[in-house]
Amino acid sequence: MQENGEKIRLDKWLWAARFFKTRSLAIEAVSGGKVHLNGARTKPAREIDIGDKLSIRRGPYEWTVVVRALSLRRGPASVATVLYDETEESKRNRAEAVSEIRVQEWRPPHTKGHPAKKDRRDLSRFRGR
Repeated sequence: MQENGEKIRLDKWLWAARFFKTRSLAIEAVSGGKVHLNGARTKPAREIDIGDKLSIRRGPYEWTVVVRALSLRRGPASVATVLYDETEESKRNRAEAVSEIRVQEWRPPHTKGHPAKKDRRDLSRFRGR
């Protein structure tokens, strides 16, 4: 972890905090406007400091986090969660998004009724009976 006076590049922090698997993906996301620093678009090389507020969008999910620590190294997930605090509103919104996605994915099985006599014969032939 870095000292309080030091700053770190945004893309490196996103990678170290495990929001993105590689720095290239972090750079792409920041350049594409998926990451906002204190409510404004930013560049990957922008230096961040403790207390900055980040909005990170990945697919249907959006995190709003406050930077609590800086790190140049990517460690285990347990260490990465110490680098930021997620807002309560962000947690609520992500939980709602997850439940909406689950509802949309579930579909009742499509059946058109019992198989006809010909369908049963074809099925028997296919199974080798």
